[in-house]
Order: sequence, then C-alpha cells, then structure tokens
Amino acid sequence: MLTVRPSRSGAKYRSVWNEDLDESPLRTITRAQGEKVAAALAARSDVVVDWAMRYGNPSIASRIEALQAKGCDRLLIFPLYPQYSASTTASVNDKVFDALKLIRYQPAVRTVPPYPTDPVYIAALADSIRTHLAGLDWQPEAILASYHGLPKSYVDKGDPYRAQCTQTTESLREALGPLGTKLSLTFQSRFGREEWLQPYTDKTVEALARDGVKRLAIVTPGFVADCLETLEEIAEENKEIFLHHGGEHFTFIPCLNDSEGGINVLLHVIERELKGWV
Repeated sequence: MLTVRPSRSGAKYRSVWNEDLDESPLRTITRAQGEKVAAALAARSDVVVDWAMRYGNPSIASRIEALQAKGCDRLLIFPLYPQYSASTTASVNDKVFDALKLIRYQPAVRTVPPYPTDPVYIAALADSIRTHLAGLDWQPEAILASYHGLPKSYVDKGDPYRAQCTQTTESLREALGPLGTKLSLTFQSRFGREEWLQPYTDKTVEALARDGVKRLAIVTPGFVADCLETLEEIAEENKEIFLHHGGEHFTFIPCLNDSEGGINVLLHVIERELKGWV
C-alpha cells in the first residue's frame, strides 16, 4: 500500500521546493529555528544548540557525534512535535538511542515531553491566527485545526495522539474567545486502505463547501514548521477542493515556523527542560 505515495510525493515536493537552496522547506525552516534558538542562548556558555532531521541530513547520529566532539556530556533531545505519537516523538527518540548504542561513553540524555496545552504554545497559536486573519479583507465562517493523520489502530493500541490533539484544539478554542466557536478539529495526510483518525480534513472541506460555507481558514497546530503536508496538501490541494465545490475564499494560516512567537515557544520549552541540569 505504500508504493504509490513516494512517486506522488515527488511531484508534490517540486511545487514547494526551495529552489534557491535546493532543499525542502522543512529543512530550510528547521535550520532557521535552530540558528535563532542558538542566537537567543548564545550568552550561555554552558549550552550548545544544534539541529538534525529525523529523515534526511544532517542526521541525528552525525549531530550527536559533533556535539560530543565539542565536549557536550548532557543532551536535551527536542522532537518538534507538540502532540505525542509513537510514529513521531517516539520515532525520533528511538533514532537517538539507536545512535547512542554505538557510543562507548554515552552522554546523559533528557527528552522533551509533549506540550499540547502549554500556555505559551497556545497563546502563540492564537496570536498567529488573529494576526493572519486581521490581514484579510474577509473573515472565515469556519476554521479547521488540521492535524497530521494517524491510523486508528495506533490509538486503539494506546497512542495518546488523538486525545492530545483534542486538548490542543480545546485550549486554542478557549484562547481565541468568540472566534474559537468557529474552530473544529480534523485529520489530514492519510494513505493506504486502513481506517485513519476522523474526521478527515479533505472530506470536511468538501462538505463545508457543499453545505454553503463560502469562507474557510485552516491552521495546522501540530506542525511546528511548514512542509509538504501544509504548503501543498492544505494550501494547494484543500484550497482547490473548497473552491471546486462552491467555496469562494480560502486561506491557510502558516505554522509558527521561525517567527518570534514560534521561537519563543521553543525557548520556553527548552529553558523549562534544562532546569536543574545546566
């Protein structure tokens, strides 16, 4: 069932590829996040900041090796996923520990826990939504909080992902005040024949347009950086679905990325997790 996705993804990536740097937008933004966090912590001689990619380069193993070469004997691993899933957060941690298995003198390690309702994170999301909508000459009738999908079987086996996405959405709805009444949760990016978490984003977008909704906004709170799934799947594919079925105005609200609010969230979490350690 997985053989179809890579070829399709290749064509999609070309539509959002960073041609200037010849790399994915995710890599571009992740680098910028790492550099800005490093700059903010530059005055701390006891902290070194680096970044890596779970899939691609620079690899997690290579950066752990580089940090050890700099004399780092304590590692804080920050998987950039606000909501926990075995397929995301745990996958990053697994990759870290796979690398550590090959090191004779292992550093001490801490891993950042999920932060689905962290007040700083929720406030940054709410501010980004308000700021984006304030720049439009129209206002949405509905706002979807679209999260990356997950096979339903994962949740049935105990994965907390759906519950944490729900917690984020409820916290964001409260933070938005009256605007929050327009906010609903959906799940995107499914593939294969297995049932995934519902409601599906694309089906919801189509249904809203068919039901007469003319103005729609989508935000993706589970993505810390814009990538194929936001820039192509949401901003392009779902916009096309909405307009094709009768919608008139569509907007995608960018991820926090390396914005001031986004970096403040990362710094807040890092400072919290470093307490009592450095």
